[in-house]
Amino acid sequence: MKVLKVSVLIVLFFISCKSDKKETNSIEVKKPMNILFIAVDDLRPELNFYGVKHIKSPNLDKLASESLVFNKAYCNVPVCGASRASLLTGMRPTRHRFISYKTRADKDAKHAISLPMLLKKNGYNTISNGKIFHHQQDNSLAWNSIWFPEGNIRDYQLEQNKLVTEKTGYGYPVENVDVNDGAYFDGKIANKGIENLKKLRNSKKPFFLALGFMKPHLPFNAPKKYWDLYNRENIELPESYVQPKTTPKQAFHNYAELRRYSGIPKKGHLPNELAKELIHGYYACVSYLDAQIGSVLKELEDLGLAENTTVILWGDHGWNLGDHKLWSKHSTFKTALKAPLLIKVPGKTSGETTGAITEYIDIYPSLAELAGIKLPDTVPGKSFIPIVNGAKPKKDWAISKYKDAVTLIKGDLFYTEWTKDDGIAYAKMLFDHKTDPLELDNLAEKPAYQEKVKALALELREKWGEDFLSKN
Repeated sequence: MKVLKVSVLIVLFFISCKSDKKETNSIEVKKPMNILFIAVDDLRPELNFYGVKHIKSPNLDKLASESLVFNKAYCNVPVCGASRASLLTGMRPTRHRFISYKTRADKDAKHAISLPMLLKKNGYNTISNGKIFHHQQDNSLAWNSIWFPEGNIRDYQLEQNKLVTEKTGYGYPVENVDVNDGAYFDGKIANKGIENLKKLRNSKKPFFLALGFMKPHLPFNAPKKYWDLYNRENIELPESYVQPKTTPKQAFHNYAELRRYSGIPKKGHLPNELAKELIHGYYACVSYLDAQIGSVLKELEDLGLAENTTVILWGDHGWNLGDHKLWSKHSTFKTALKAPLLIKVPGKTSGETTGAITEYIDIYPSLAELAGIKLPDTVPGKSFIPIVNGAKPKKDWAISKYKDAVTLIKGDLFYTEWTKDDGIAYAKMLFDHKTDPLELDNLAEKPAYQEKVKALALELREKWGEDFLSKN
């Protein structure tokens, strides 16, 4: 009898162990959230979800309806190479760091751990398609794979443009040709992204898939069907198509980026009809871009990846489209500094808009927080994930710079100083967006605003800190 009891106990023990083992194995370890990181070149916040109704972008509108949209997001440098280096390292520009489109993060900030490198070190599969860093090999070790479409960088389809480009490096600033979406780079980048998603679907590792779209950067090339969405007769020049005498001359430039293209006069303001043609081309490129992003987002849904993928979309800076009679970026007007930013976090966002002032250096710490990764000491930005979670914003300022011009954005105020290495201002500019959203009335030299200017100048130096005169 005792033997039987012992046998029963042994059997029960093994059944219990087996049961415990089965229960342990059934516990699923949840994979960290994937990140779809969409960068867009020269995209203005001239979109429906920012209150502008004339551009057709249904796919971006749908994404915005599922995201948190930032209505006051500002790049830290209004030039592509420097802006991307700053964003991807999470570091501010200084007087001698992150200056121009030629900037390389791995040279200007050798000690920095870039965002893709941080994610890669923490188990993410990092993939770069298209234009993420300005230079394809910048921070190359941060990526598991890098891909860029083949072809001439101007991406022309017409022979006349190709011939001119062979001679000068630049063809005409617009191209309207009846081709399919895959003929241009952005169609190829979207297709590559879709191909990646299919391969990543069953991966055990989380992914950081970065897609860098080229449009609406010059030249304004888009398939004819996107040009046909707009009637040029209905296109108007911007309300701010003027250069007030009260604005410092340092604020304006000769838009050298556009002047390089064939058919653009080398000096003087553009003829109105040419200006409208450029605006038409820009709109067409935005609609073309919208379709490419839409195809990627649809694939994300169809593959069942959307519920575990954060989507973040940002434009690397604003763009002057005739505002202040300027074209391109390269200034500290709001039109060059303000850019689109939205983030879709599954289960967290559903079309809200925040007026929280956000800098692009805040993107790095935000994605790190979502991934549950500790930040390196080199990252001064503040995560906006508390806002995603419903908290009220605590930060009401941002700092941007372009060459000698440094701008403090504080509430509705835009205060800019032009300084040399000694830190002494040789020109100033102040706009109050509450009363002057088009930035046509410079308040900096008006007697009634001198105390305000002094306070803002002091705050600018305090906020920027040692980087104000840093040579590093």
